[in-house]
Amino acid sequence: MTDLPVDEFWPRAGHWLEAGSTAEKTDITVVGVGAHLTSLTPTGADKTPDAIRQALYKYSTYSWAHDLDIASVSVRDAGNIPDPDWEEGEARVFAKMDELRGKQNLLVALGGDNAITYSVGKGLWADEIGKAGLITIDAHHDIREGISNGSPVRRLIAAGLQGTHIVQIGISDYANSPEYARRVKEYGITVITRAEMRSRSLEDIMAQAISIAGASGGDIHYDLDVDVCDRAVTPACPATTPGGLSADDVRELTFLATSHARVTSMDITEIDATIDSTDERTIRLGALCVLEAAAGVASR
Repeated sequence: MTDLPVDEFWPRAGHWLEAGSTAEKTDITVVGVGAHLTSLTPTGADKTPDAIRQALYKYSTYSWAHDLDIASVSVRDAGNIPDPDWEEGEARVFAKMDELRGKQNLLVALGGDNAITYSVGKGLWADEIGKAGLITIDAHHDIREGISNGSPVRRLIAAGLQGTHIVQIGISDYANSPEYARRVKEYGITVITRAEMRSRSLEDIMAQAISIAGASGGDIHYDLDVDVCDRAVTPACPATTPGGLSADDVRELTFLATSHARVTSMDITEIDATIDSTDERTIRLGALCVLEAAAGVASR
């Protein structure tokens, strides 16, 4: 961005990502995975990775709350994976994840719809999927039949992820079905509903999630489906409902998750950049979650 004021004492987060690092291993790798063709709701989520990158220029690199400057966090921008949908597209994601495996402390995948949780997770875990763990911040179970943004959790289980290593935080009333609720219980998935969250601290919830997802000692993937938020907070997420989480909730959950070294990858999904409000509140929240993840890694 060239239309923003320049202040040498106010470094922009967009420049932090743009400059990047040439180190063989970095603290963070950012990669765009703009899947959108199998979405249950037509979406322009393929435009979101670049929109989040641009939104980073609106923010500085300093966190007062954590008293740290993420400019010290080494970062690599691995670009966007082209056409990541369907079998051929997922093969491209698998190949990229294979290339990036072990080259960063945290991989941040910018969606794209929630279908990428399957391709990113499976691609990174490979043969270690049986030991891996998954934490979803989502209003939905995502265990539908078929291939869509509503089925990544079921597909990961079919690929070998243990249901007992999955924790779903923020599950909403009237956003799922009796049959899928039955299957979730059958899989052994731990569910922490939006209603339960009202009486528990986020620190306690995330500590429980890390313990369960990491029970077998494998890597943990953190899936942030932004439609977990209240509809007023994230108008660019088609499946949001009134009564969802606040922007502050998802920012804190992201920091708490990524502050654990066991969390080695995450995604930010279900933002359709083409339908955001004029103030870009949804895209900007996505960018802030990238910064919270960087702060989490810096705090380890």
